Amino acid sequence: MGRGGDRLRRAVRRRRRAASAALAVVAAAVAVGGAQAQASRGAAQPGVRAAQRAAPPAAVRRVSAPVRIADAATVRLLRPGDRVDVVAAERTGPPRVVAAGALVVEVPASDKGVGDGGALVVLSVPRDTARDLVGAGATTRLAVTLC
Repeated sequence: MGRGGDRLRRAVRRRRRAASAALAVVAAAVAVGGAQAQASRGAAQPGVRAAQRAAPPAAVRRVSAPVRIADAATVRLLRPGDRVDVVAAERTGPPRVVAAGALVVEVPASDKGVGDGGALVVLSVPRDTARDLVGAGATTRLAVTLC
């Protein structure tokens, strides 16, 4: 066949290699995309050890903490999704921040029967901060500032 036939065979081989390489790239992209899609839906990626899928340490877990704020009018300004600092106003010392950057989860309707003038707000905070909020709320008046 001569030189023309050799050129034709080489061209066909190159096209096959290019097509094979393109298919390999597409297959890799689909495999990675599928694993990422499963991860975004909450499924573990293949090969991830059980220790890596474990829940975060207890110190980082967030809990919902209902907190009574002294000024009901301030609580009416809050909406779910707002970030607030909770401040304990003590009579004997300067005010102190009990919870910084707490996430407002819910603002329940005000209780008409509550005589102390406060209002309830539910905050998402770390477990340790929730304990501090409960302790401060039992002994002092709490206020919030919007972050």
